[in-house]
Amino acid sequence: MYPILLDLGRVKLYTYGLFLALGFITAIWFTKRNARFYGISDRTVSDIFFIILVSAIAGARLLYVVINFDAYKGNLLDIFRIWEGGLVFFGGFLFATLAAVVFVKIRKMDIWKTADILAPGLALGHAVGRFGCLFAGCCYGKTCDLPFAISFSHPQSLAPQNVLLHPTQLYMVISNFILFLVLLEIQKRKRFDGMVFLSYVMLYSVFRAVIEYFRGDFRGDFFFEFLSLSQGIGLVVSCLALGFMIIRSRFAHGTD
Repeated sequence: MYPILLDLGRVKLYTYGLFLALGFITAIWFTKRNARFYGISDRTVSDIFFIILVSAIAGARLLYVVINFDAYKGNLLDIFRIWEGGLVFFGGFLFATLAAVVFVKIRKMDIWKTADILAPGLALGHAVGRFGCLFAGCCYGKTCDLPFAISFSHPQSLAPQNVLLHPTQLYMVISNFILFLVLLEIQKRKRFDGMVFLSYVMLYSVFRAVIEYFRGDFRGDFFFEFLSLSQGIGLVVSCLALGFMIIRSRFAHGTD
């Protein structure tokens, strides 16, 4: 693959950073279209996504560095080189959720309704952004001999070179796009505010937990060697989402 798409000496265009930007733009584009059905302005969506972008990158990078600190302790300035790859979704998700909740409360908007509006666009943007992982070679899979296995040969790739691996980056692209389509269907049939967002959290956690078993990079330990850190966080978050869904569902039925 091609970690660096364009190299002009001092000026380099990293493919990971390009797809990260494209994913963010895609998420904003779709969410603005989605928000119009709820009477929310494009400006408000842009403001929310600015908060999400800053907090998500900070949180995702922080968790990645914590998991892989040995790779950075020799040169701490490398921590800030995010354009070369190295973000963990759940770190970004947790930070962005907290920041977005504070912002929405300040704007006196409905938290659950706003979360529902954001969820499909986030899944779609995430699908696009994951192509950056494929080009950078991060988030690579275990060795395998499947017909659709991929190998990396670029010297700056983060993945092991010239070895057939599970295309886990593509697994994540496909799973996020499927999740996007599922959320659109749930949005049409939702019975209470928060149903789309909570479904997003639970389903993403399930998809991610399955894909994690095919990952070949160090994942960090959450429960001995049985669960990775992302799987452990996902398990906790999905249980919380399920609890909120049960509460929201009962509350909605109780007010019918």
